[in-house]
Amino acid sequence: MILYLRNSLGTPAESGFVPMGLPSFNDSLVKGYTYDPNKAAQLLQEAGFPGGKGLKPVKLLTISIYADFGNFIARQLEEIGIPVQVEVVQKSLLFEMTSGSKAAFFRGGWIADYPDAENYLSVFYSKNPAPPNYTRYKNPVFDKVFEQAIKETNDSIRYTLYRQADQIVINDAPVVPLWYDKVIHLVQKNVSGFPPNALNLLELRRTQIN
Repeated sequence: MILYLRNSLGTPAESGFVPMGLPSFNDSLVKGYTYDPNKAAQLLQEAGFPGGKGLKPVKLLTISIYADFGNFIARQLEEIGIPVQVEVVQKSLLFEMTSGSKAAFFRGGWIADYPDAENYLSVFYSKNPAPPNYTRYKNPVFDKVFEQAIKETNDSIRYTLYRQADQIVINDAPVVPLWYDKVIHLVQKNVSGFPPNALNLLELRRTQIN
């Protein structure tokens, strides 16, 4: 999917919901999902749907610009026996449905307003409505860790709490992260001091033309 549909612009999201580029990110400590059709088949078997037998079709809602991704995901799920129907809707309708708890399975994206994991993990805080908690996720253990994290002033301790909260979400699976965005800057050789940043902001305070 990253290679053919994203032209390699992105990194497979195999850690947590908090993406690469943020200081608390650590893919050796937060373990997410990887492509494992055998494990998927095993889980289907354990759930009482061997090979998908007995499963009703699942509707995947998306908008037109992400229809290719929806179809790609549907094909992969169908390979292990999960029937998926991709329904392309207008962006305004998708927002209305996700905000009103009328979309059980949908493709979405999240971009942070500031470079801290709190902005991502707030998506799963049960006291938040939709937006941002579109999945209506509710876990008191997560809430407790999240509340501890946002009150913590020590960066090292806060990052540890962020990772704990991220792992709790991944274990419960209200979402399946697909990829972490990748930013590319094309810079001429005589330009210096123009590094990328977590929010892809146009930061020119230290930029020089030599």
